[in-house]
Amino acid sequence: MPYVLGMDIGSTSTTAAVARWRGETWARPEVVALGGASHAVPSVLHLAPDGSLTVGEAATDDCSRVTRDFVRRIGDDVPLLLGGEPCAPQTLVAELAMWVVERVSAREGEFAEAVVLSHPAGWGRHRRDLLHRALRDLGLRNVTLLPRPVTVAESHAARGFPGTTAAVYALGGNTFEAALVRRVPGGTYEAFGLAQSLETAAGSDFDEALAEHVRTVLGREFGAGRAPHPTPHGLLPACDRAKRELTVATETDVLLTPPTGPVRVPVTRAQFEDLIRPAVRAGVELLIRTVQSAGLAPTQLDGVLLAGGSARIPLVTELLAAAVPVPVEVEPDPQLTAATGAALAAGQVVSPRPRRPAPAAATRPVSGAAAPVPAWPLPEPEHTVHGEPPPRPPVRITPLSLPKASRLALARGRGREG
Repeated sequence: MPYVLGMDIGSTSTTAAVARWRGETWARPEVVALGGASHAVPSVLHLAPDGSLTVGEAATDDCSRVTRDFVRRIGDDVPLLLGGEPCAPQTLVAELAMWVVERVSAREGEFAEAVVLSHPAGWGRHRRDLLHRALRDLGLRNVTLLPRPVTVAESHAARGFPGTTAAVYALGGNTFEAALVRRVPGGTYEAFGLAQSLETAAGSDFDEALAEHVRTVLGREFGAGRAPHPTPHGLLPACDRAKRELTVATETDVLLTPPTGPVRVPVTRAQFEDLIRPAVRAGVELLIRTVQSAGLAPTQLDGVLLAGGSARIPLVTELLAAAVPVPVEVEPDPQLTAATGAALAAGQVVSPRPRRPAPAAATRPVSGAAAPVPAWPLPEPEHTVHGEPPPRPPVRITPLSLPKASRLALARGRGREG
């Protein structure tokens, strides 16, 4: 059955969704379980000693063979080192995108009619061109890049958001983004104004604030004459789990397993909110400045649209609602919002009908054809190309552009999950 694919490769996690052609329209997107039982997979690549490239957290203490948070590095002239070899950040993002495409195509039995990949709100033409070239080098020629605020707005609109002008509050793992979108005559959205971001008001900062609280509690126990509890290796992951639990519970425990034995550090939602309140408030203030920099007052917005895994924290909605007198919209799982909206946008790339699959389509070589004009305005005209929908990408893909003998090993190892 023909389908389109939407992807969101964030700084800490990657999500994807597909929309299938049913009858005379595209069905509502379905989220893909990339991480086994989880919908998200960590945006982490690991270069194994045999040269194979795997996706997800790797069970290794050799940090030189693991790379993460490479999305933010696109446009940086200094390459990343992976296993001692230089790698362009855009090549790593393209490798992760290809892994998603191949994983989904293996499940669906064919390649997607079109792919939309969301990117950070503040990217300009240079970064988009770098990623487009890296994607084409791997054979992915049917990928449309859209700003994350646009895909977020598309997802909220599909759930009934009727507004014309909205602010997007995207709270990811390592970055907070504030941006503006508006509906265009075709009914879709475009980004406008100057998007702004903070790197000290994101989910990882919340984890670190909670971790510092746990260290303080353990230090008090030691000071009271109890046996010392060295900070365990898994403190931050334990704090991340507690953070997620506190979005629905009023109290939980940070569970630790140091060499001295299991430890439970209780924490309430009120305590956690006190720890992160300054960071959340900074994000709210940045959002208001973003609105004002576009010559608007907050009252002129039709709503604030939330996205990102940490956007489910109740304090975020509470402070936004107090500062901005318009509806604050958040989906049941905001970590999936951008990918779902990307799938909705991908359906418009081949709208109104997908092309019919040809015999042995999966083995056809990729030509230079590009995607037709989408129904929403793209940031730059170089991606607005008329013509038939592009052929499916090939089964065999170009290996990661690394020097030395690791090229062949990477090609053999691609597609294996970490």
